Amino acid sequence: MAEMNDKPDMGEEQARLLGLVEDLLREAKAQGASGAEAAISVDRGLSVSARLGEVETIEHHCDQGLGLTVYIGQRKGSASSTDLSPQSIRDTVAAACRIARYAAEDEYAGLPEPETLATAFPELDLYHPWDLDAGAAVALAIECEDAGRQLSPEISNSDGASLSTHQGFRVLGNSLGFLHGYATSRHSLSCALVGQRGDDMQRDYWYTSARAAGDLEPAAAVGRKAAERTLRRLEGRSLTTRQCPVLFSAEVASGLLGHFIGAIRGGNLYRKSSFLLDCLGKPVFPPFVQLQEQPHLPRAVGSAPYDSEGVATRSKYLVKDGVLCSYVLSTYSARKLGMKTTGNAGGVHNLVIEPGRLDLPGLLAAMGTGLLVTELMGQGVNLVTGDYSRGAAGFWVENGEIQYPVEEITIAGNLREMLAGIVAVGNDVDGRGNTRTGSVLVANMTVAGN
Repeated sequence: MAEMNDKPDMGEEQARLLGLVEDLLREAKAQGASGAEAAISVDRGLSVSARLGEVETIEHHCDQGLGLTVYIGQRKGSASSTDLSPQSIRDTVAAACRIARYAAEDEYAGLPEPETLATAFPELDLYHPWDLDAGAAVALAIECEDAGRQLSPEISNSDGASLSTHQGFRVLGNSLGFLHGYATSRHSLSCALVGQRGDDMQRDYWYTSARAAGDLEPAAAVGRKAAERTLRRLEGRSLTTRQCPVLFSAEVASGLLGHFIGAIRGGNLYRKSSFLLDCLGKPVFPPFVQLQEQPHLPRAVGSAPYDSEGVATRSKYLVKDGVLCSYVLSTYSARKLGMKTTGNAGGVHNLVIEPGRLDLPGLLAAMGTGLLVTELMGQGVNLVTGDYSRGAAGFWVENGEIQYPVEEITIAGNLREMLAGIVAVGNDVDGRGNTRTGSVLVANMTVAGN
């Protein structure tokens, strides 16, 4: 899928949005704010879906919005609008200032320290618009679905294929003099299919996502992968309740790391609602685990030169040799904890766990007998205690070989023990999202079934 339009000139749009943010900040000062932060975003895109070879939806998107936070002393007020007119700017500033005047004082409120703000802006190659018309988008979606439907007579139905392409521009500024904006793009293609064997019916899907259209998997390959994943789930069984090793496939292992990030996020720490309180400098993973934030990876989904406050992002270890060496903090949460911001207002930018030497077959062989999890359901995770219990589906493995699909089971454990009990991380890295990880093998969990 080649890009049809490389980089159209964004200069005019950029200048307009930069000017609007300056207007917001100027108006905030005029209305009595001692400090202010403003952001404006404009996004455009196309989304189409097709099912059983026919067009289902075609949607053109054009969204815009502004957000403003003002400080009057230690009092904070925020307001937003989708109207970028001069009158709306005045009204939005007035609303934010009105809220601030009635808000309670908060000694930790305020803009970031000036020295933490980004002053250098690396080229991260995030903007690759796709000049794709609706007809060509529909054709790709149908090609994707057709490839999956034609793979086997046991693919009996389809939930359809969808393609979306988005591009946008975001500007952030504050009254400390920070003002910057940059363009981004993101494209995706997905397919979900239904298979049937006798009375058993199963559904599965696959998707591809990237900043640049040329980095997407071919449409037919996405459809075939969706079909293959659907077919291998047919005739799934449950299991009796047992203790066994659990291998999280790469596409679900990112969720496991996401729970860890939630536990070291500043808001949960200062509220004392984390099972990893006071663990900085202590081992939480096995010694071979290296976990980094890499915010400046070219074209990556999570890359950004600064966080949502304008604080410069930087590569850093969150876990080195198994030891927790950094929390995930915004300016506010850092002040609450008596620490410094880590440039993570708005979240982590490209979480990367160092892969091991084994691919998925190698991990299966290393596990021997146990459960390969390919899908997780439900929200049974308690970050205060670390208790973990979620519905799951996947495959039972014996002697390093997949034996049969399993469904209607629950896997349970405690996140502290699960993280410490990681045996291996695979080199089958899933790079489609903000978390880049291979499959993760956990030594022991409870699997509850019949």
